[in-house]
Amino acid sequence: MEKIKKLVLLSTFLLFPEILNSFQDIINPDVTTNRWIIESNTKYLNKASARSFKGELEAEIVVDISEQRLYLVKNKKILKSYPISSSKYGEGSIQNSFKTPLGMHEIRTKIGHDAKENTIFVARANTEKSAKIIKDVIDTEDDHVTSRILWLDGLELGRNKGEGIDSYNRYIYIHGTHEEGLIGQKASHGCIRMFNNDVIDLFERVQEGTYVLIKA
Repeated sequence: MEKIKKLVLLSTFLLFPEILNSFQDIINPDVTTNRWIIESNTKYLNKASARSFKGELEAEIVVDISEQRLYLVKNKKILKSYPISSSKYGEGSIQNSFKTPLGMHEIRTKIGHDAKENTIFVARANTEKSAKIIKDVIDTEDDHVTSRILWLDGLELGRNKGEGIDSYNRYIYIHGTHEEGLIGQKASHGCIRMFNNDVIDLFERVQEGTYVLIKA
């Protein structure tokens, strides 16, 4: 049975090479994505195979920390580009490090459908309170999650998935922020922050299961 699975996966990559190179022309040519896909866990490969057979190669997200930008990509073309803020503590996956995890993820849960722009969420619940948006470059003591939440699930065992390093259990989101004046620089506590109008726009363009690559 295991040999049959491997043959099916190999056949899929031969028939649908776009799975292997969907990010190729967007990311720096250091074969980071291809290396990950080759070494990735069976869960991702099976899902990728199913999507290919159904013709469901959706848009995917690339978060480039070096540029502090998020790209929505489809068929090797950039559909949208947004400025973001990743963690001010740097990159990493250790629990309670407040760092932004690297590697392949997917959007596991979308939260905030139809919430008003700038709405504050606490523990993913809509408080129906509106945040005061700060346009100046000010780092406050608060870390409000606003407007929309895209809750990420890591897909790389031992890197961003598993005990002590799990992106989903660390509550790593793509979300809006009240500190809009800090967008474009490292300022978050681990999540990917966006302008509120941008995260609402992105929210409508993606779905649960959309792949997200976070690279340094």
